[in-house]
Amino acid sequence: MAWRGLGSAELRGRLAQEAARIISEQGVQDYGLAKRKAAQRLGVREAGALPSNSEIETCVTEWQRIFEPESHRNRLKELRCLAVDIMTFLSPFEPRLTGSVLTGAITANFPIEIHLFTDAPEEVILKLEESGIHYRDCERRHRYSDQRISIIPGYRFTFQGERVAALVFPEKGLRQAPMSLVDRRPMPRAHRARVLAILQDTA
Repeated sequence: MAWRGLGSAELRGRLAQEAARIISEQGVQDYGLAKRKAAQRLGVREAGALPSNSEIETCVTEWQRIFEPESHRNRLKELRCLAVDIMTFLSPFEPRLTGSVLTGAITANFPIEIHLFTDAPEEVILKLEESGIHYRDCERRHRYSDQRISIIPGYRFTFQGERVAALVFPEKGLRQAPMSLVDRRPMPRAHRARVLAILQDTA
């Protein structure tokens, strides 16, 4: 295999680039699946050679900057503007933007991810139903820095033609973000004013 002569850092870089290509071209959302596909594609079997999720996300952003600079920039702006509208709509629940639309590592299949905060999730349901928005229940397991794991309920729906995943945390969840699956650090989150500032800075 051609990769056998590569150093470990270069091999990780090749795998990260291939995983980023798979994510960008095939719309794979699971970074773990993408890196396994990349390893299979390149014939790498050593688990220790696999890149981190953070390395892959960096390569996703770089891949888009190189191959889709204009469309990526316009698409990201469009999604962030829509995220502001969603956060305005859901303002009673202290919404925070997170995920790929915040970090910029967007691909076709990634939804706009919003964190909401209320001790009464049924109020979110009422808000959606009153606005005629059809939703589906969803939930995610999130780990925190103290190793605690919580199952967070949420709702998937379409807003102005775009897919949205809104997770509903208890009100105290505003004080502590769960760990990101990308780098195992507290998940980046931004309130509406911060997203507007980002849009202004990148205009």
